[in-house]
Amino acid sequence: MLNKQSKQINALKKRLAQALSYEEWKGLSLELDELEGKAYWKLNAHSDIYNHDLLSDRFRELRGYRESQDTEGLSRALREGLHHDLGNMGDIRLYQKCYFGTKKLIEDYIDEVCECLRYLKNTPMDGLTPAGKLDFFKAILLSFGRPALLLSGGASLGAFHIGVVKALWEQDLLPQVINGSSSGAIVAAALGTHTDEELPSLFDPATHNQKAWRWLGLKSAMDGQGLMDQEQLSDYIEGFVGDYTMQEAYERTGRSINISVSPVQHHQKSRLLSGYTSPYILMSSAALASSAVPGIFPPVKLMKKNVQGEHVPYMPRLRWVDGSVVSDLPIERLMHLYDVNYTVVSQTNPHIVPFMGSARRNTNESRFMDLPLRWAKAQLKFHGKGISDYIRKNSDWELLRQVSGQAYSMMDQRYQGDVTVTPDYKLKHYAKVISNLTPDFVEELMLEGQRATWPKVAMIRTHAQISQTLETCIAELKQNVRTHRATLSVIA
Repeated sequence: MLNKQSKQINALKKRLAQALSYEEWKGLSLELDELEGKAYWKLNAHSDIYNHDLLSDRFRELRGYRESQDTEGLSRALREGLHHDLGNMGDIRLYQKCYFGTKKLIEDYIDEVCECLRYLKNTPMDGLTPAGKLDFFKAILLSFGRPALLLSGGASLGAFHIGVVKALWEQDLLPQVINGSSSGAIVAAALGTHTDEELPSLFDPATHNQKAWRWLGLKSAMDGQGLMDQEQLSDYIEGFVGDYTMQEAYERTGRSINISVSPVQHHQKSRLLSGYTSPYILMSSAALASSAVPGIFPPVKLMKKNVQGEHVPYMPRLRWVDGSVVSDLPIERLMHLYDVNYTVVSQTNPHIVPFMGSARRNTNESRFMDLPLRWAKAQLKFHGKGISDYIRKNSDWELLRQVSGQAYSMMDQRYQGDVTVTPDYKLKHYAKVISNLTPDFVEELMLEGQRATWPKVAMIRTHAQISQTLETCIAELKQNVRTHRATLSVIA
């Protein structure tokens, strides 16, 4: 009997690894949880990992206020007690026990919070005008925080990001705040300029038959002009992203797109370009600068729109390169700008992914095994700055000056988020890092991105669902305020 069940489990695991949709993956995961006896663990609220008593008390309190239609009690309970990761319910260990989902109490609590928020949004509250209710919800969101999606570099392999985005979008979990560096900047820019109605075209592999790469030769690289034709890449990005500024893109889609760029001059700091920090810069220009890998492409002069809508240089004396070089994942900056409390990272950098075994496994068991890698990284950081400074100051080759001048910065970065989604690279991936991808390979990379994201959906939902419900409520309340003001002006 055990042998038969073991064979059944192994067969389901093979099918799970080859699932073509989230629904198929979910169904197989639930079957595996039943066969391996893990379904009971989800129903049993008790665990030493999180404070189940606190969560249970809060659940009953909120439901009681809602069912008794006590809007004042409910509003006070949410305003003072809605905290991110309450009772440690977001601990990664709670999402490693089963193939799908986590403790039912956690899921029930999050659903109840969201239901309470929607109830308050739709129910009149004594002494509270539409504008007052809007301020109330804004205050809760400011206190609670929101998630962000960060897309790393990866050259042509950045098509993996599209699969990650598709998996999140289909589950209504795509964050409103998105950051991109290098190839991730191109995907982020596309998200910023494609409306929800247009997004399905982004997920069509046939639209990604890339013609972004054209070889110029080694002499061009040695002269500082790059191995590849930047005009070819620029045409590709402009056709993909369109002619929008960062501010125009936000007004079009409502997504807050942020693009990291790195300076060429050593006395400059990295920049996070966004609708807040640089509203008039062209989205396509920002993506091009962030994709300018030193040695592969020359540094970029950023372009913006002036008052007449003409394209003009932004700080013409400055040049910018690959955002991954200095600030692949600008997490702290996003926290300050958007109150980000949780980061989902799609990490595709070919030189980083092989060293992220512990991130891919999502366990704490590999810390001892990772000691040699951590030691090696510490040594590289210690010696790297001196070596790169020497080469940059003494080399006659522009290519070496560009590459070595950024080497230390790349060693001294954080490349993981609260949730990190990574591909499982093989030799075929490295062979196509800087090549024009066919629709078939784009489809393959996208499916890899989806499959890598599906096991993380439950954990992402725990952190994202409440803030996204708040954002939806705020958007609807803003419309209510506009309607209310229009009505008052007519009466007046």
